[in-house]
Amino acid sequence: MQEVRKPVTAAVVLAAGTSSRMGGRNKLLLEVGGEALVRRVAAAALEAGLDPVLVVVGHEAGRVRAALDGLACRTVDNPDYERGMTTSLRAGIAALPPRTPAAVMILADMPRVTAGMLAGLAAAHAAADPARRPPVGLSDYEGVLAPPTLFDRALFPELLALPDDRCPRSVVKRHRSGAAVCRWPAAALADLDRPEDLAASA
Repeated sequence: MQEVRKPVTAAVVLAAGTSSRMGGRNKLLLEVGGEALVRRVAAAALEAGLDPVLVVVGHEAGRVRAALDGLACRTVDNPDYERGMTTSLRAGIAALPPRTPAAVMILADMPRVTAGMLAGLAAAHAAADPARRPPVGLSDYEGVLAPPTLFDRALFPELLALPDDRCPRSVVKRHRSGAAVCRWPAAALADLDRPEDLAASA
């Protein structure tokens, strides 16, 4: 008899933006630690055991897909990416398998987010009593809350209903009291927005 595979926490990597503050370069294709930033982040999600790993693409989608070549992740097209990050999150959530228990939202421009951090978020959710699982898993960087953020499947309808001008923080705020919190070093919060951030991210 074939073993039925239990669904595990998924990843939704947001990689559709235009990198408007990077001086005309697509920051997700810049090399950090010898590989394209988007590949580094997707590989961390895979190493963490998240499955599936969905990478939402929009701006320069073909080049981003090429940077992911050979990784066991799947890309999801977001034709509305110019209307904001929330459109990418909705596209990723909508593409998840029906039985996905939870998904970790990951920004593709955070090079210091590690597989261990992502696995920690997933483990904190999975270890809870099924009847009392936290609706949200938060990353606390020495007092600053920022992605990656885990959302239980019970919140998927709320995420899908978000208008373009509302960010996922509004959903987090509604469920903050029941959240699981994972604490990380402040240095792990570094993202890559401007040319001067590249050297600091290595």
